[in-house]
Amino acid sequence: MTEKTYNVLFLCTGNSARSVMAEALITTMGQGRFKGFSAGSFPAGTVNPLAIEQIQTTDYPLTALRSKSWDEFAAADAPVMDFIITVCDNAAGEVCPVWPGHPVTTHWGFEDPAAVTGSDEAKRTAFHKVFREIMSCVNSFVSLPAHILEKNTIHQELKAIREQLN
Repeated sequence: MTEKTYNVLFLCTGNSARSVMAEALITTMGQGRFKGFSAGSFPAGTVNPLAIEQIQTTDYPLTALRSKSWDEFAAADAPVMDFIITVCDNAAGEVCPVWPGHPVTTHWGFEDPAAVTGSDEAKRTAFHKVFREIMSCVNSFVSLPAHILEKNTIHQELKAIREQLN
């Protein structure tokens, strides 16, 4: 019997940094067990070059990166999501579309590295810090045993993953 592949949608307002990094991380770290997607409520239209620098350290194809609207994933022909995770506080507070399949939802808030001002080194440091935080959460998520991924128990596990870093 083949193990199920779980679809995970990461949401942020601009879909240019945090959600895109999370998409790449869960897809590569999930080793076929998870497929990552990302979108934004008000997509920036481009992926932040500093996010791309971080993603280059993974095996994720850079050609797959793009900033897109969450409306794509609410359409009838969109892949059905098993999990939806907001990664910025703005997106967590917005009224989301109705998602087909009633996925499990949670919020993992991360600071916005794209909002950091100053030198290029300060910006890179911020992106690296958030990338590592996302990686830690994703690592915990993809390590969950299959029985935990059932809808009855997963919501509490997902909330606890981000809270462990605080």
